[in-house]
Amino acid sequence: MLSLMAWTYILRCGDGSYYVGSTRDLERRLSQHAAGEGAAYTRRRLPVELMWAQESDSIRTAYELEKQVQNWSRAKREALISGRFDLLPDLAKKRVWRRSTES
Repeated sequence: MLSLMAWTYILRCGDGSYYVGSTRDLERRLSQHAAGEGAAYTRRRLPVELMWAQESDSIRTAYELEKQVQNWSRAKREALISGRFDLLPDLAKKRVWRRSTES
């Protein structure tokens, strides 16, 4: 019987960048990425290492989380990976850069 559960995951690529994805079968998908059969992004950046994964109750929920995390900054992704959930709210705030004006 096929599991209805799904996963959102973050990989660290060989160049130090992060890849965020979602899947119904995490082990199979990780094998695909490692073999160079995954996303075009990871194929050019092997090897890859699983840094974080979260199980969801549906592929839709996993995909929505994937899209959310894809838009996060590197610092916010690293806080998630390290389990520093307390840092997420501050990292989510938009930074406003103001030019100082001198008279």
